[in-house]
Amino acid sequence: MNKWDKEPVKTYFKKQEFQCRCCGREEMDLDFVFRLALARAEANAPFIINSGWRCVVHNREVGGTVDSSHKIGYAADIRVLDPNLRFRVIRALILAGFNRIGVRKDFIHVDADPDKPQNVIWMY
Repeated sequence: MNKWDKEPVKTYFKKQEFQCRCCGREEMDLDFVFRLALARAEANAPFIINSGWRCVVHNREVGGTVDSSHKIGYAADIRVLDPNLRFRVIRALILAGFNRIGVRKDFIHVDADPDKPQNVIWMY
């Protein structure tokens, strides 16, 4: 059984949502995706994934940082346009154990990169 066949992951996400838009590869961390599914259940709202795993080429094309957590399967950008939904998503991410969250007007970046500072929320 692969990570996409496990509950609650298979209930809320498809592998394709996390594939690189450039090359189609997907190398998401299992624990990250599992916790993201728990957050999705808690928020009780769809998580539209703008960006999941990225290859080096795609990361460069979209202006990602050299040490982007997307490149190692520890990050996702969730499309959020509504302020009420933004609150629900951030709350759910924190309850699911995420402690690295970036907020922009149109998306929320979440990552679980163990090699970066923890317990941070930043604005873009």
